[in-house]
Amino acid sequence: MKIIFLFALLASSVAAFSVQPSKTASTALKSSAFDDELGAQAPLGFWDPLNFCEGGDPEKFERYRYVELKHGRVAMLAFLGEVVTRAGIHLPGVIDKSGTTFDSIPNGWEALSAGGVPKLGTIQLFVFVGILETVIMMDRTGEGEFPGDFRNGSLDYGWDTFDETEKLSKRSIEISNGRAAMIGSLIILVAEQLHVSLPIIGQM
Repeated sequence: MKIIFLFALLASSVAAFSVQPSKTASTALKSSAFDDELGAQAPLGFWDPLNFCEGGDPEKFERYRYVELKHGRVAMLAFLGEVVTRAGIHLPGVIDKSGTTFDSIPNGWEALSAGGVPKLGTIQLFVFVGILETVIMMDRTGEGEFPGDFRNGSLDYGWDTFDETEKLSKRSIEISNGRAAMIGSLIILVAEQLHVSLPIIGQM
């Protein structure tokens, strides 16, 4: 039963793994002002089952896209962290003055329980994330070309050398990978509570 539950959760979000942008919305869904937006990918097209974007407000849509990208980026880091640490790869050294080593900290939810990351360490993490959220990870110069563009006139990584088709492809891939990572991270958290085995990761 546990395996069936996890399989259903994964199957319901299979569209997240598509990486090619689609300009054709599903005929089964009602027409939307955002049918041709990046991220409207086959087989679902522009999928808004709760009608968050009803009315076609472009500012609201850009806000949702920004939040989706941010959550996707966090989820990609979270998923990678889960896979790496569960494979037995940890930072060297200790995490506090009492000698708690990184490899002694348990995985998943247990990392925040007693015997996991020290309380001061958890507070430092929240402060660090807060600084990233309110100071660094934002379009400070107003030069962003799209939601989630945080280059701020300095970090480029060759972006300006790409043509428009390649830019759209890379943005589409990021959206798809972020969606897949959000689903993957959720599956890991659920599987950990159900104590089931997952491919690659193993027994939770």
